[in-house]
Amino acid sequence: MKNYDFATRFHALYDKAVGLYTAGRRDTKAYFAGDDDAWLTANGLTAQHLYDYAEDQINHGEPGYDNALGIELVRRDYFLNVQGGKTSRTVLDEKKLPAKTDTILGMTWLARIIPKAKAKLRGELPASLMYCCGGDRNFLQVHDIQPAEFLGVIWRHEHDDAAIVNWVAHRSAVVIKMS
Repeated sequence: MKNYDFATRFHALYDKAVGLYTAGRRDTKAYFAGDDDAWLTANGLTAQHLYDYAEDQINHGEPGYDNALGIELVRRDYFLNVQGGKTSRTVLDEKKLPAKTDTILGMTWLARIIPKAKAKLRGELPASLMYCCGGDRNFLQVHDIQPAEFLGVIWRHEHDDAAIVNWVAHRSAVVIKMS
């Protein structure tokens, strides 16, 4: 596996997914095969990740290649250096996620995005969920947090939700003062 050209190869596969989605192809199993599929697996990615980015890009104009690359660079780093290149066998149970309306310190969606981001970091999101979906993007925009930056905070404080909440609260307070 080559490391230096990760962004270039990811960009090519991102563009391919956008093209396939635009052409009406919705079966993620048919998106990538052979070397492409092996490359995704070796980097802790799946066709579903690229499909989700393509779907939201076409339907909502976001999150865009730059955000997708930033997110997947953090995920890849965690996959290679923490998980030792081994895919997790755990899958987040979507039914156990906090409700979309649940709040922490008055911040709607924070209770939901923390376990979603942890699952993204570990490669444990079910196909039905996307990190950086519309709800996530709204939360991150309101609190002026870059999606990959939040994933990095999740990694740094992976086992300390209070530290994550405090970080977001601090960022949010700074945003309010600057507004």
